[in-house]
Amino acid sequence: MRIVKLTATSKENLLQDLLKRSPNHYGQYEETVAAIVEDVKKNGDSALFSYTEQFDHCKIDASCIRVSAAEIEEAYAKVDAAFVETMKKSARNIRRFHEKQLQNSWFDAQEDGTILGVKITPIQTAGVYAPGGRAAYPSSVLMNVIPAKVAKVGRIILATPPDREGKVTPGTLVAAHIAGVDEIYKMGGAQAIAAMAFGTQSVPKVDKITGPGNIFVALAKKACFGYVGIDSIAGPSEILVIADGTANPRFVAADLLSQAEHDELASAILVTTSEELANAVLRETQKMTEKLSRKEIIRKSLENYGYILLVDSLLEAVEAANDIASEHLEILTKDPYAVMTKIKNAGAIFLGEYSSEPLGDYFAGPNHVLPTNGTARFFSPLNVDDFCKKTSVISYSRDALSKACPDIATFAENEGLTAHANSVKIRFE
Repeated sequence: MRIVKLTATSKENLLQDLLKRSPNHYGQYEETVAAIVEDVKKNGDSALFSYTEQFDHCKIDASCIRVSAAEIEEAYAKVDAAFVETMKKSARNIRRFHEKQLQNSWFDAQEDGTILGVKITPIQTAGVYAPGGRAAYPSSVLMNVIPAKVAKVGRIILATPPDREGKVTPGTLVAAHIAGVDEIYKMGGAQAIAAMAFGTQSVPKVDKITGPGNIFVALAKKACFGYVGIDSIAGPSEILVIADGTANPRFVAADLLSQAEHDELASAILVTTSEELANAVLRETQKMTEKLSRKEIIRKSLENYGYILLVDSLLEAVEAANDIASEHLEILTKDPYAVMTKIKNAGAIFLGEYSSEPLGDYFAGPNHVLPTNGTARFFSPLNVDDFCKKTSVISYSRDALSKACPDIATFAENEGLTAHANSVKIRFE
């Protein structure tokens, strides 16, 4: 981790450095992913099962690709009972938060017989991807599935890779059951995304795919976008902390490390007005890292994408935060709410020293599927609206259309679309 005085040049270099982590910069894998997607699209189950054997070293066929009720029961027996209860508490918080996002269809009727409105309909089938093995995160299963359940999606399927014995990570199965998944399929990687996007003999075609994954999963989602909806092309995790001299350096260091441990491409950035805090945080990160289980990953993350940026004012810190548009933004200042009002670009904002980022990852309720790599400038967290469609509704009476007819005809004729004009005028001949 390095301490850098923030200038126009250092900020530009930082932004360019962070952008290198985007899945859009891994074009060398796109050809491989495209071939897998096309193979599964054309050959269905046979391609899916072949790739599962090749990449996951597990033989799966139509008789066992779907997780059974007995396997879910077995998973409950393997997961600590206290953890099961924690997942249930978290699920309740997530559901309660997302229920507040629900919108109703609406219609606006005018005296002249005009009725305009929006009809809100949940998508029919959603597909959620959940990584397996060491990258298995039950919390992500809850975060992806529960908004779809709240939106009343008709059918929710989950794809997750099997191990060599054909088993699925128990925590993933328990989380999926708690969240209310309808069907779980043993498949992973780009082949699983393609199977959900196009359907196979054993796997239903879905309307939208959400959920995290490695670079092959991310690129497969990108390749299938347009055939199905997707949540986003997620990049590595990131955190930015705005802090002044009142912040506790141990808290700041701990929060930075909480994201650096995700992977070597994770980014952890402190923007501060206090050089004293900057030096204290640097010392604390070095001390804490030695005691953590993923210290090798943390070291590489901080070496490549860890920064402490010194600024002259909190306004300058806010400007930097808005330019970086971080996935997670913590504000540890004397008046965090005043700073928060000036933030325009962030996936999630955490206010005050008792609102550390893992609170959002696991328990508070707001979704932890967030925009990364600066996409918080135009993307939002995963939410109930991601699983709904909005359809415009238009109804005019004869009187209302007669008043609009000249304007519609004028517009159409000026665009050279006389059939459009005729479609309206013919009703009054």
